[in-house]
Amino acid sequence: MTKQKLYLFVGYPGAGKTTVAKRIAEKTGAIHIWADRERQKMFVNPTHSTIESRQLYTLLDAKTETLLNQGQSVIFDTNFNYRSDRELLKAIAERHHAETIVIWMTTPKATAKQRALHHTHRERNGYITTMSEDEFENLSNHIETPSDEEKPIKIDGTTIDLLYIDQLLGL
Repeated sequence: MTKQKLYLFVGYPGAGKTTVAKRIAEKTGAIHIWADRERQKMFVNPTHSTIESRQLYTLLDAKTETLLNQGQSVIFDTNFNYRSDRELLKAIAERHHAETIVIWMTTPKATAKQRALHHTHRERNGYITTMSEDEFENLSNHIETPSDEEKPIKIDGTTIDLLYIDQLLGL
């Protein structure tokens, strides 16, 4: 029996996290929890307020714990840009003897920004509005880069080569 895994992402909006998450799900059968999609289901007009985000992530953390408890691997597709958030999820994984894999999308900020602010990013991800430059900067300026002890797998999402992703992640 293969040990279940919990995949966490760090990176700018538009860095390629969801593309990589979908590939992992396709290749492994892991459950893809896409926070943006879950937010849209939970809130009619998402505001991304602190209260809304707290409600969302409390629910998604519990869902992650339930899935790991059931022996499922989980891909938690969101910006885990704060180390404390990554540590919280790592503790959940450890309670269920799951391995935590931190994927650091090292896509250059300018590339990620161009993608995130473009209408195709909104359309592809099913967002209600296109991200503003202020929203991008607010999210981007609060990234706590993974430490060496977190053993992040670095992926430059400038051009995502699916076979390279497979090799890098051992899929």
